[in-house]
Amino acid sequence: MSLKKDNFNNFDKNFMKLAINLANNQKGLTGTNPSVGCVIVNNNKIISFAATNNDGRPHAETIALNKNFKKNIGSTIYLTLEPCSHYGLTPPCTKAIIKSGIKKVNYSIEDIDVRSFNKSKRILNTNKIMTYSGLLKKEVKNLYKNYNYTKKNKFPYIVGKLACSSNFYILRNGKFITNKHSRNISHLLRYKNQGILTSYKTINTDNSKLTCRLNGLEKFSPIRLIIDKDLKINMNSYLVNNSKKINTFIFHNSKNLKKIKNLKKKGLKLIYLNIDIDGYFNLKKLFKKIYNLGIHTLIVECGKNLTHKMISKKLFNEFYLFKSNKNLYIKGKINVLNINKILNKNFKSKKYINTYLDKDKLIHYY
Repeated sequence: MSLKKDNFNNFDKNFMKLAINLANNQKGLTGTNPSVGCVIVNNNKIISFAATNNDGRPHAETIALNKNFKKNIGSTIYLTLEPCSHYGLTPPCTKAIIKSGIKKVNYSIEDIDVRSFNKSKRILNTNKIMTYSGLLKKEVKNLYKNYNYTKKNKFPYIVGKLACSSNFYILRNGKFITNKHSRNISHLLRYKNQGILTSYKTINTDNSKLTCRLNGLEKFSPIRLIIDKDLKINMNSYLVNNSKKINTFIFHNSKNLKKIKNLKKKGLKLIYLNIDIDGYFNLKKLFKKIYNLGIHTLIVECGKNLTHKMISKKLFNEFYLFKSNKNLYIKGKINVLNINKILNKNFKSKKYINTYLDKDKLIHYY
């Protein structure tokens, strides 16, 4: 039996809320696969739970079913997303569910992946497993907005980030404008995205590491992506000399064979791209290339020019603007007030976040 709607009780809602929390915790860490939360219940008691593993495998269902497999018979499984029904690098989760003796499957929304969309329900029904969908659908749809966007558009979900003074200036010398609390959130954003993009100018000016430096999360640093048309990146920079430890790509249009050879020796991966008539890369083609590398979620941390170009072309899905409580009046500052104006024009919604930031402010555009 398959039902679109059911009289869900408070137990159902609480179990699905737990599944959502599990999925949220792994969001951004599961590669190109969606982060799924799974809770298995017998007689209203939780017998196991799991979320999709790092890099997307094993799937949440497989992990949870194997934890307490003797108690699975006759149980109910709660899933944030329709279970997969196709063979990929792993067998289908529907097969594991059928084999386990699960009596009822309760998932929130369908997977838009055409290999599974609405197919799982039919397979489970054929094997006399009741399936229900729609529980906490609104909350779960928001959970998968990144995944659904990339799956539908074959294009990365792009998050922008910029830090400025209270009077909308940034510094040329790479010194910190915002406080440590704001910087911790910036590192959290790096942790939650597969890749991080900037230009060689940012590397040469700031000697940026582009890593996640939150205690215990360093190994989740994103893949580093650098735009450097003429290969002007400083060979002595931290990023260049650390590229054998963290995957680092440079997008270029250079014929400097010596520089190419030296960069490859350092461990960097170079990708040659053609330039447009304006003398710059076609950003949409560049991001499509990034998507094809398997990087589907991306944070962009760069200077005024590239940020402005991307905002003007409406390439950001979200944007985080960090504002210090201090004004800047020194030489060498760069005004970014126009960027703030375009953000207000381009995005329908924004949220002011002041919690845990001391005197700094954060505006989230989405």
